[in-house]
Amino acid sequence: MKKVHPQKILWSVRAIMYKLFFKELKLPSYIGKPIFIEGTKRIKIGKRVRIFPGIRMEALKSGFLIFEDNVYIGQNCHFTSEDSSLIIGEGSAIMANVCVTNIDHDYDSINTAVLEQGITTRRTVIGKNCFIGHGAVVQAGVELGDHCIVGCNAVVCRGKVPSYSVLVGAPAKIVKVFDDQAKMWKKV
Repeated sequence: MKKVHPQKILWSVRAIMYKLFFKELKLPSYIGKPIFIEGTKRIKIGKRVRIFPGIRMEALKSGFLIFEDNVYIGQNCHFTSEDSSLIIGEGSAIMANVCVTNIDHDYDSINTAVLEQGITTRRTVIGKNCFIGHGAVVQAGVELGDHCIVGCNAVVCRGKVPSYSVLVGAPAKIVKVFDDQAKMWKKV
């Protein structure tokens, strides 16, 4: 029989308590000690979602954060959504120190500090069964298809990424795609 780490038992108890505050939190899921959570009534957490310590979740104004079933979130990740839904697809794994957002800060006025200007929101989605490597950033306006792999420290800037793509670099570029006929990954 597989031994359960005692810390994860505490995290599971925390999830049960949080269930009262979140829009939806299905069990069995667990949450390590968070650093910051805002807008709990607009955060949905599916079954078997594993969230390690240091999470920062912000569902601002009418924004929603949706973590579908069987999602893994590593330590010190940051998710921010405002005025739309930011979706992390079922079966996806997001390693430590990753930022995913649907918000861009405006910077048009050179006479006003950026944080005093408005924001722009863009649809941001992580597809099913994606893997986001350590330290990556997924910016507003990115729509990853299913089973995409984002390399460590990559910065995915904008646009739709086809399913079964591997992205690396800053800015991230597609370097491999899965060839369904040959049943193998091929360099682009």
